[in-house]
Amino acid sequence: MLFFENDYGEGAHERILERLRETNYEKLPGYETDRYCAQAREKIKKACDCPQGEVFFLAGGTQTNAVVIRSLLRPYEGVLAAKTGHISCHEAGAIEYTGHKVLELPEHQGKLQAREVEAYMKKFYGDESHEHMVFPGMVYISHPTEYGTLYSKEELEELYSVCAAYKLPLYVDGARLGYGLMSRETDVTLPILARCCDVFYIGGTKVGALCGEAVVFTKKNAPEHFMTLVKQQGALPAKGRLLGIQFDTLFTEGLYLELGRRAIETAELLKEAFRKNGYTFYLESPTNQQFLLLEDNQARQLSEEVCFSFWEKPDETHTIVRFVTSWATEKEDIEKLEKLLERCRKNAG
Repeated sequence: MLFFENDYGEGAHERILERLRETNYEKLPGYETDRYCAQAREKIKKACDCPQGEVFFLAGGTQTNAVVIRSLLRPYEGVLAAKTGHISCHEAGAIEYTGHKVLELPEHQGKLQAREVEAYMKKFYGDESHEHMVFPGMVYISHPTEYGTLYSKEELEELYSVCAAYKLPLYVDGARLGYGLMSRETDVTLPILARCCDVFYIGGTKVGALCGEAVVFTKKNAPEHFMTLVKQQGALPAKGRLLGIQFDTLFTEGLYLELGRRAIETAELLKEAFRKNGYTFYLESPTNQQFLLLEDNQARQLSEEVCFSFWEKPDETHTIVRFVTSWATEKEDIEKLEKLLERCRKNAG
């Protein structure tokens, strides 16, 4: 079977595994107080051109979203997010489980629009009964989005300006950030992202690490005793070194961006293979996630030899599916897929 189901199906990049092996018997303090975590923090801050940044390591994306959002919200507040946002539809209600409502807004190919956030805030405070409602306390976006789309620098600046006007922290989920940064169609860099939000995280789990996400509070604005809040929610590993060593490696000699570039290159080849064989794209994604609109029989036929993700049913006879490349996808994988697509096309003809 060919595998294009997700970008976390492989283990970890060999340089990370080698560093973990080399340091395995070192005696180090726990709870992210070791020298590798310290080194990784400094490298991340330098890469973000954010010397005032505060960096923390957590194990996974859902855990990170739940901890960060809960730490920033008051008990009566909720978080604004796109209807298709990850916290809205793919985290099993993890945010609501913390006691905070996800306040859904319209999505535009997965993205929020600044003008609609502003309109929501005006409508909320224009309602004389708003004291009886869930207050919007922050804004959540992901970059890339659930549909592999990207915010431009201008879009981020506009959104951040609206957030600042209403004193709403802007939080960016960067589970696949490495792939967004290396897209050929982006004008967003790590320093730009750090300037245009209050907190974001750099995803490692989906970009070459065994596990791990690096949370960056960008304005020396981490909640008081944030690490205590992390531990209170069961998210502080005793062996913090495992996260520090991985991020220290990812941010040495540009490895993180290199892994992102690899996935983008194979995603471009994948897109071309589908186009050459007459397949229809659901939307145009400039990242490693590609969404196709297939006839149901096409989806069934491909699923016999390829692993990919079901996304949604737009009607009774079609299925939207997702193909994903990763840092470990090889060009040979794309060549095998292309031969399969050619065979399917000939059989259909």
